[in-house]
Amino acid sequence: MNWLRRPAPLILFAIVVAYCVLGVLYAIYTPPWQAPDEPAHYNYIRYLVEWRRLPVLQPGDYPHAYLEEIKAAKFPPEMTIEPIRYEFWQPPLYYLLAVPVYVLFGGALIPLRLFSVACGAGSLIIAYSIVRQIFPRSESLALGTIALVAFVPQHLAMTAAVNNDALAELILAVVMWRLVRWVVRGETWGTKGAWGKPGELVEVSVLIGLGLLTKTSTVISVPLALAALVLSRKRINARSIAYLLLPAGLLVLPWLVRNAAVYGGLDLLGWERHSAVVVGQPRTAEWIALYGPGNVLRWGLTTTFQSFWAQFGWMAVPIDLRIYQALALFCGLAAIGFFLYIRRLGQERRLSLDTATRRAAGLLVLWLLLGGASYLWYNATFVQHQGRYLFPTLVAIALPAALGWREVLRPANARWLAVALLIGTGILAGRGLIVGQISKTAIVLTGGAAVILGGQSLLGERWRLLAFVLPYLGLATLALFCPFAFIVPYL
Repeated sequence: MNWLRRPAPLILFAIVVAYCVLGVLYAIYTPPWQAPDEPAHYNYIRYLVEWRRLPVLQPGDYPHAYLEEIKAAKFPPEMTIEPIRYEFWQPPLYYLLAVPVYVLFGGALIPLRLFSVACGAGSLIIAYSIVRQIFPRSESLALGTIALVAFVPQHLAMTAAVNNDALAELILAVVMWRLVRWVVRGETWGTKGAWGKPGELVEVSVLIGLGLLTKTSTVISVPLALAALVLSRKRINARSIAYLLLPAGLLVLPWLVRNAAVYGGLDLLGWERHSAVVVGQPRTAEWIALYGPGNVLRWGLTTTFQSFWAQFGWMAVPIDLRIYQALALFCGLAAIGFFLYIRRLGQERRLSLDTATRRAAGLLVLWLLLGGASYLWYNATFVQHQGRYLFPTLVAIALPAALGWREVLRPANARWLAVALLIGTGILAGRGLIVGQISKTAIVLTGGAAVILGGQSLLGERWRLLAFVLPYLGLATLALFCPFAFIVPYL
């Protein structure tokens, strides 16, 4: 059921405005350089302005001991950030676009941060359009999806910092919007030949190329585009593949040739130089040898979860454990709800998705899998248990969460889940009495969730809508709370 009809555009506008306001707050109140890798990204832009050429990553650009020292000292003004240059291997597009902002405002940090915030706002609008194409009759899912994307505090912190992440996410989102459009329209679109006008393919190819010139993590757009060709059920031939890949290759080719010239051999992306330069960065193999695979896995899962939601600075400032517990409860309920939704799809014929929706959903699943594989691949070499590396697929995470949370609130599901939560609350209380240590937070969370689920299932549609909105309002409140409770006091 779609609970939101006429107010949807107004709510969309309100979410985007709220995101922008929060983004400005994070940009202003986050102390200088207290975002991961921000000094190195800033130095890339400054190098372009001062030297009028692209930088080259050199040994010494990752001064590990000095970086640890300046982080521990909280980046005092007397300690320069100039030696921190380890992002000089990155593709140039974001930095080139940031040059006018740097020049116009004399290198001031906050305007550069606000440039990233603007990119993030664009991503929200595109994300809404992606979900509306897949579920055109369910505005609540689209709004729930972008609300999660907008109000994850760590995502806000990263899109209010100087880095190439926000632009890369925006370009990848636009690519996905076009690909989902292909899949949804299927055989009905295009008027000339098997693939309509070649311009449709060329436009997506150009976007893919721009993404690759922004951040190499957008390389997942290439298999996604090829999958979209298959899912669209078009006749695939050498010409269509050439239209899709050749313009992107031509855009990226000068960058690859330049890298081969400055880094040598086949180091076309600068990865080998980067691996050689970042001496001192923890390696996964070393950690496994020192601490054992079980500990590394446990630490990795815990840190990834916490830093996905909120762990500020250079991973130095986690938030209150009780908040993580509340977020974990929401994630658990949403996951249960998503499983119930998938099961109901197979049981109720009236609920079955049409072919276009199933294909578009399959494309989003592939998006999520590729993003997860990229994260695991990076962590196979370096210890980088940072949830922010999952943000390029945040839309593909947020949509199943919205689906699952909506399914949990169906009266038939909400009642038995409320009973299960009440039983769990009783077990927690009983165990606490036995061992002499009652977890008040766990009892309040599970008991409160039971009351919300059970109450809304009895009180009707309006309360069900309120229950659906509640976690997103809570997340927005948390996002507003974090700069003043965690970032400013501890950084």
